[in-house]
Amino acid sequence: MNWEDECYLLSKTKFRENANIINVFSQSKGKISGLVYGGNSRKIRNYLQLSNKLFVTHITKNENKLGYFKTELIRPITPIYFDDKKRMSALISLCSILNVILPESQPNKNIYKSFEEFINSMNLDNWIILYIFFELSLIKDLGYDPNLSQFKSKICGADIIKVKIDTFNYEVPEYLVLKKLPKNLSNFLVKKSLYFTRNIIQNRFFIPNKLPFPKTRIILENYFS
Repeated sequence: MNWEDECYLLSKTKFRENANIINVFSQSKGKISGLVYGGNSRKIRNYLQLSNKLFVTHITKNENKLGYFKTELIRPITPIYFDDKKRMSALISLCSILNVILPESQPNKNIYKSFEEFINSMNLDNWIILYIFFELSLIKDLGYDPNLSQFKSKICGADIIKVKIDTFNYEVPEYLVLKKLPKNLSNFLVKKSLYFTRNIIQNRFFIPNKLPFPKTRIILENYFS
């Protein structure tokens, strides 16, 4: 089936001499794989960067076989942050996580919308908080709600509270329970927040399915040590 849509590039892998296999996240089709012929040419290679927004035409003669893409650049995103290691790490982390856990060919407009909103907000000063809330939203959209509001009774004015969700113990920053940003968000709180959402994602989606967790996500945490 042939179709066309706007999408974000989640991954690319070299295939033969002058082609790439890419995964894109499309609003109408979800995560889709396909070949890009000429993908290693200078023209195409320059814009086949993770998180860049593309317009793709997907062509296939057999739905059971890998199709191929014709691609055009809509908006370059990655090049904007080449000199910003934290934001680049966040972009690569998100693309890597979505590339692994999104089911093939299943649209999820909520995740797509949240991802696009985060991309559009990366230039803001509080972008890392938006990243954290994106991951919490992603967890819910994938079918698991940690229901943090149930722990409001545990709030005692400390920055961190210890809770048990299902069979796992977590340390959760209070502001995530209250959904209210603290006046001063330290690197300590950012790292604790990233550590919490990462553990939820690993325990609920990666470990049970024996999936490798992206190292770039852990690197992102280390920037806030």
